[in-house]
Amino acid sequence: MEISNTSVIITGGGSGLGAATANILSKKTSKIALLDVHIEGAKETAKKINGLAIECDVSDPESASKAISLAKEAHGTAKILVNCAGIGPGAAVVGRTGPVDLDWFEKTVSVNLTGTFNMIRLTAANMIEEEPNIEGERGVIINTGSTSAYEGQIGQTAYAASKAGVVGMGIALAREFAREGIRVMTISPGPFDTPLFDSMPLNAYKRLLDAAQFPKRAGNPDEYGRLVKSIIENPMLNGESIRLDGAIRMGPR
Repeated sequence: MEISNTSVIITGGGSGLGAATANILSKKTSKIALLDVHIEGAKETAKKINGLAIECDVSDPESASKAISLAKEAHGTAKILVNCAGIGPGAAVVGRTGPVDLDWFEKTVSVNLTGTFNMIRLTAANMIEEEPNIEGERGVIINTGSTSAYEGQIGQTAYAASKAGVVGMGIALAREFAREGIRVMTISPGPFDTPLFDSMPLNAYKRLLDAAQFPKRAGNPDEYGRLVKSIIENPMLNGESIRLDGAIRMGPR
């Protein structure tokens, strides 16, 4: 799909992977809506790229629907959706004080998995109404999984489960939307220099980097954004999760 002058929605666009993606895509289109529960970060990113910042809780149906409507009013129907919004609080399932609160698991799944699905169902409904391009393509949806979907570590049960769900639904969505000309891809990053990973304890962060093969460093958010751009522009990429992780295979801790 051509990016030029195309309407784009990026969730979690106020920082990290979402902000980096917005910066890269802004070189091709000015029609970028940045959705984030942290509106100040979204406004800061939007100012840099001449985009639109919209406050949005992706896990809330009304909030997401309103945000998508505002983006559509400003830029027309989004033909590209990039889901970067996510959280990753760690906890032991059974700690010194007993079992963890169920809210911890439910909140993580609600944002990472349900929120991703919520945005997909709402944006896809709009994409389907649009005229396809010459190849029959109406839209591209890119979700953010994680290497934790494959090798979840101790303390990551909720995060690993949520991201495994994101990876798992990719092929089902690609198959369902094939007749509508909508592609669905997933990027599963390893450790990246984002607020999510920066909040990790230093020793845990170093252990992760030691597990990488090459390069032995955290990913640069721009490298995620560059892959997003490649996926959008390559019509044969569909229904797959791409690990973007320097060949890391994470250990139990």
